[in-house]
Amino acid sequence: MTPWPITDVVPHADEMILLDDIEQVESERIVCTRTIRHGDMFMEADGSLPSWVGVELMAQAIAAWAGCCARAEQRPVQLGFLLGTRHYACNVDTFPAGTRLHIEAARSFHDEQGMGVFHCRIEAPGIHAEARLNVYSPPDADAFFKHESKETPHG
Repeated sequence: MTPWPITDVVPHADEMILLDDIEQVESERIVCTRTIRHGDMFMEADGSLPSWVGVELMAQAIAAWAGCCARAEQRPVQLGFLLGTRHYACNVDTFPAGTRLHIEAARSFHDEQGMGVFHCRIEAPGIHAEARLNVYSPPDADAFFKHESKETPHG
């Protein structure tokens, strides 16, 4: 599968795209990269990135995988939802400035209604983070949002 430019496959606004590149993409797996740079969103004063942002990096890797699949099938890239994780483990409190992270997401479950589970990890020298993320991608996002807006009271 073609590793598209990250901006073409992740449905986020410019500064909210936290990944740099797609290193490898396969039918059930993706590896993305992120180099920690001073001045980026969520940075600590010392230029490091709090390790809790790792969950968002993993979620964006899943979004990139879904976007690559959509592009390969000539479908539009759609929004998906991170439902959560029961356990996120990371051996560091922060990702130091200058560190190049490898973020991997591998799909382990999906169903026809759009529910999915991905085993994710982040690797760099001296760094290891791991989680299973639960995600939802509605089969028809437009219909989903129209339905939700009718259910939400407006004041």
